[in-house]
Amino acid sequence: MGTVEYIQHHLTNNTIGEGFWTFNMDTIVVSFLLGALIIFVAARLGKQLESGTPGGFQNFVESILDFVATNVRDAFPGHNPLIAPLALTIFLWVWLMNFMDLIPVDLLPWLFQIITGDSHAYLKVVPTTDLNTTLAMAFTVFALILYYNIKIKGVWGFTKMFLFHPFGKFFVPFNIVMTLIEEVSKPLSLALRLFGNMFAGELVFLLIALIGGTLAVGAAALFWAPLQVVLDLGWLIFHLLVITLQAFIFMVLTIVYLGMAHDEGH
Repeated sequence: MGTVEYIQHHLTNNTIGEGFWTFNMDTIVVSFLLGALIIFVAARLGKQLESGTPGGFQNFVESILDFVATNVRDAFPGHNPLIAPLALTIFLWVWLMNFMDLIPVDLLPWLFQIITGDSHAYLKVVPTTDLNTTLAMAFTVFALILYYNIKIKGVWGFTKMFLFHPFGKFFVPFNIVMTLIEEVSKPLSLALRLFGNMFAGELVFLLIALIGGTLAVGAAALFWAPLQVVLDLGWLIFHLLVITLQAFIFMVLTIVYLGMAHDEGH
């Protein structure tokens, strides 16, 4: 398999159906399994909670809860019992989907090919490198933004935001255009930033893997193989920060956008 074919193979989803009804099954299955893992771990931990001297894992989970709760208190005005659980779910789920990028790029596709008996089977294991995933999450948040805008401000209050914001009553056409751009940019910024960062990170891992696959032949392996290990380790450590930062940004922007929807003066 050549360099181009190798990269294309790793960046192609395992799909069923065709046209508009094409489903990226690897994205759907991996996302579902990671979501189920969060529910399973939370359920197990809930049955084993210690109020006196909690164990190490409970302490770790409590530190994440405190971290999310602090961000909600700082960025969200007022009180809505949905926001903190939603922010926690987004942070954990996006982080886990991003974390799949740290698994060696050839490992899971290779295992999948062995299991299916198809040496050309596709498997793309990082859901957040699939634009469908990030757009679906972003538009779900956007639906909540619209819902709370109308619920808190009323239909007329939400309409006035388009008519009189930000330049006042004498510039209604400009206000409508500017506010439309502002609202549409919210889901697009959520989806495209996460997708772009994770897709680029996946591509770098593939390029590093190619060093060992194409250049480390014969005596040259004495130089290229150690270099690949160093580059892989360096990018992995850096990418660990990237996947955490991207999950954090998605969570914080969600809190901020929903906070703006709850602000009657905005």
